[in-house]
Amino acid sequence: MRHVSAGEFTRTFARIAALSFGGPAGQIAMMHRILVDEKRWIGEARFLHALNYCMLLPGPEAQQLAIYIGWLLKRTRGGLLAGPLFVLPGMIAIMALSFIYVLLGHTPAVAGIFFGLKAAVLAIVLQAVVRIGSRSLRTRFMIGLAVAAFASIFLLNIPFPIVVLAAGATGWLAGRRGWTVIRTGKGHAAAKEPLADADSLLGEHLPEHAQPNRAWALRTGAALFLLWVAPTAALFLGLGGDNVFTQLGIFFSKMAVVTFGGAYAVLAYVAQQAVTSYHWLQPGEMLNGLGMAETTPGPLIIVVQFVGFLAGYRAPDGLPPLVSGTLAALLTVWVTFVPCFLWIFLGAPFIERLRANHALASALAAISAAIVGVICNLAVWFALHTLFRGDISSTIIGLRITIPDPRSFDLLAALLTVVALIATFRIRLGVLTVIGLSGALGLALTLAGWTG
Repeated sequence: MRHVSAGEFTRTFARIAALSFGGPAGQIAMMHRILVDEKRWIGEARFLHALNYCMLLPGPEAQQLAIYIGWLLKRTRGGLLAGPLFVLPGMIAIMALSFIYVLLGHTPAVAGIFFGLKAAVLAIVLQAVVRIGSRSLRTRFMIGLAVAAFASIFLLNIPFPIVVLAAGATGWLAGRRGWTVIRTGKGHAAAKEPLADADSLLGEHLPEHAQPNRAWALRTGAALFLLWVAPTAALFLGLGGDNVFTQLGIFFSKMAVVTFGGAYAVLAYVAQQAVTSYHWLQPGEMLNGLGMAETTPGPLIIVVQFVGFLAGYRAPDGLPPLVSGTLAALLTVWVTFVPCFLWIFLGAPFIERLRANHALASALAAISAAIVGVICNLAVWFALHTLFRGDISSTIIGLRITIPDPRSFDLLAALLTVVALIATFRIRLGVLTVIGLSGALGLALTLAGWTG
């Protein structure tokens, strides 16, 4: 097997990180093109097996896939290098944009750009629903799973993790019993002439370091677990449970454990909690943060850094606000992404031996179907907060619910959304082009005095 030098490995994963725009699908496609088609370091079947495992994990599957492949290629140090490289460009960009947002966000020009970004984000999320749904919903039963997931969250307010775990359990049971109501697919990227594992640099057999080793897994897992929880534990002991830093550490640590299904599904949970439970930011600001994440490289879930920044900035607790926001953002990134290394290093050596497990693939397919419903919920949530400026409370069948106030309908926001939808679905412009167009239109309307 040809040896991959440390320099070539670093340059390749840095290139992947710099070019990883377009959300999870675009990032995974980029990794596939470079690592499978161009470098031929890993075969198609092994790439898709690694992807399937990462999609079953909580957290950002694209970054976890980078860690997994880095580990396969260069052992533990490869995973520890590939993972941070994938996040670093986006983290630097979001930090800079967060500073701009709090310092200049209320100026007409910047406010106008963010007004336009909301329409673009809504169109992009709807596109994700269509794209993922067309790939995931292969039977009527799977369509039913998506509808049930949407109704469970939107109407019944059932917690997101329960919905996803129930779907996974359903798929696993179907796979075990050989039911045909759930059909598995080939993943994000299926080549016409896929690279066989035997023809790749890794080959088709397990590398020596990828053999299951319980002692290594326990040592590595314990070290990573301590690195993950130590900052939050220290904050809890030193500052108490009501401090914003402690709340951020605890919340995003829990998020790292329970949020399955990719970035768009995770954002539904984050938006619900950060806006309505903790009041760290307003609904429109969650849309602004997602717009930032869409325009920068790296995982979309890096938007949580923006959430942490605003939370720390607005509750500085004696620190200069910008310093507090920066530290809160770094803490949020740490507790969100460190667990990704834990899941990979603990599970990858064992999951490599399950490349033909039908029940596992069926569970993945069922989760993918449910995720369509989850993202539909996110799209509806974003739409309501993009198109309406206020809410009213109402009682329906004895239940106290909050619905949009029809009098607060924003006609200009609706028009911008229509333009973004036409650009996305009809003209088929790229994500960055749609974002740029929407931001420019929002800026022009604001400078013309047509928004308020």
